[in-house]
Amino acid sequence: RTMLALRAVLGRCLAGPARGGAAVLGSGAGAACTPFIQTARCYARPVRRRRKDIPSHLDDLPPTMMKKDYANVPIINSVDDVVKRLLSLEMASQKEKMKVKIQQLVEKVRRSPSDDGSFEVQVAKLTAKIRTYEEHLQRHPKDKNNRRRMLMAVDRRKKLLAYLRRVRYDIFENTCKQLDIQYTLPPPYSRRITKRWVVKKAFCLKVFQEARKLKAAERLKQRSERQARERAAREKQAQGEGTAV
Repeated sequence: RTMLALRAVLGRCLAGPARGGAAVLGSGAGAACTPFIQTARCYARPVRRRRKDIPSHLDDLPPTMMKKDYANVPIINSVDDVVKRLLSLEMASQKEKMKVKIQQLVEKVRRSPSDDGSFEVQVAKLTAKIRTYEEHLQRHPKDKNNRRRMLMAVDRRKKLLAYLRRVRYDIFENTCKQLDIQYTLPPPYSRRITKRWVVKKAFCLKVFQEARKLKAAERLKQRSERQARERAAREKQAQGEGTAV
């Protein structure tokens, strides 16, 4: 429809001068512009979407902080200011900032300075990755690959937190408090009731009751046989004792 409208507008513009009317397409300042041309021009104008300012969890890192690989170097205090700026987070990439952020989160929950693999440390590392994935998906909501990775990381962190809550509740509370995690309990198991499920459950209950009746009768028969054998054994023992006397 748009192409047909543009073709009709161009046909009117070209036929205008031939009919003796006013020129529609002109290069001078007094050239007139019909509503059709104005509509077509507005339609062809590209739409500029304003990008949303999405807050990042890396914004709290000071730009003067050194990168992780150069933070503990003794000679870093005696170098030039330009070199310090190049080695600081001001010129760092997101990957290098992520290293510093993960280190900060790990320092909050680790048990000892050499702790690098406890459940709390794993939760801290996964939390930093999950927050980075969330920011990326806000800018690129159709990125299904990173969405899948984020869901896998969330499931992994949920399992670790559930284990800590079951085994060490004090550590679980401290971890959630330090990392600002809101842990919600999983919903109870619920199944949608359908006609097929109701019929199947009634049939299973009927089969279970019939099996209990059969087992009860068999159990009663075995008990009576056992009692008869015990009675016969006692009578035989009594007869043997009487014969001996």
